[in-house]
Amino acid sequence: MTVPKFKEMERAYGFDEVALVPGDITINPDQTNIDFTIGNLTFSIPVLAAAMDAVVDPNFAILLHKLGGLAVLNLDGIQTRYEKPEEVLTQIIQAPADKVTSLLQKIYSEPIKEKLIGERIQTIKQAGAICAVSLIPATTKRLAPIAKEAGADILVVQSTVTTARHISKSYRGLIFSELCQMVSMPVIVGNCVTFSSALELMRTGIDGVLVGVGPGAACTTREVIGVGVPQVTATMHCAAAREAYYKETGKYVAVITDGGIRTGSDLCKAFASGADAVMLGSIMAQAAEAPGKGYHWGMAHSHPTLPRGTRIKAGTRAPLEQLLFGPTSTTDGTENFIGALRTAMGICGALTIKDMHKTKMVIAPAIRTEGKYFQSVQGMCSG
Repeated sequence: MTVPKFKEMERAYGFDEVALVPGDITINPDQTNIDFTIGNLTFSIPVLAAAMDAVVDPNFAILLHKLGGLAVLNLDGIQTRYEKPEEVLTQIIQAPADKVTSLLQKIYSEPIKEKLIGERIQTIKQAGAICAVSLIPATTKRLAPIAKEAGADILVVQSTVTTARHISKSYRGLIFSELCQMVSMPVIVGNCVTFSSALELMRTGIDGVLVGVGPGAACTTREVIGVGVPQVTATMHCAAAREAYYKETGKYVAVITDGGIRTGSDLCKAFASGADAVMLGSIMAQAAEAPGKGYHWGMAHSHPTLPRGTRIKAGTRAPLEQLLFGPTSTTDGTENFIGALRTAMGICGALTIKDMHKTKMVIAPAIRTEGKYFQSVQGMCSG
């Protein structure tokens, strides 16, 4: 008896399950072009720092701008709720593990102060840096005009999962086409993981999409509600939407892979999967200049009834410049991410990020199972 199928399942792939194939030509890494453009703004490295309170404060945003990247300041976070955010961050860092979730719920219940939004943005702008800010959909209508007036350059609207259509009986949902007209600045929206949702978002007139549900180091969405798609597959789906939308309109919408990147190899695979840039959270939290002092927690951790995040101790590894550009003091790919990207592009024969999109990828055994026995044994012993 033939049993009818209830639904089809697609095999999805994460970073550990694929490898890049070398190109037919090679290029000197220093001749590669890794510029990233969003709207009319161009950055010399395709790296964004995640809009998390443990990762970005005004000083960190200024520093990353000087290094060529873009940091996103969380306007729904501690920086806009408290006059002295450093004191609040210290409370979170020092809290016992069994008390931290309830403490975060209490801390994030403090109202956002509109005055602080302007002050934080002005601190970044007065230093000559490009200022990107993040809001959740629920606060965007109220706070986006304030951010615009204060001089913000890029608006990121971000939640665990964002779609162009939201059904609610209690309020009229955020209409991204109206938002783009209102703020008159590049708008990045996230997060999404499918072709259809990405394409619908692009059709609202936005300039970039964030890709990733569930893969972040501090995110527990997969564990708590079972939702998520591995990043290689998710990035490829959203990149396909970008290509379809470009054919429709001639407008190129940036695809930004957000979450799950731990090493240089992960970062390189994100670009080969179709990313125009990457957003880094836990890696940035390991920078000596990060406000979390080696700790890191997810944006959904403070949810009053269903927290989906955990405080992790990422540790402080090195100054931000060393993490991005080296020289590296390790052999595990956790420093000199820009060097790794340029080297991979050179080996794959990619002059530009768009060339890197064409790099052939293969499904491959996890690297720890393929000829790396002694590395694995040493790793277990040292752990």
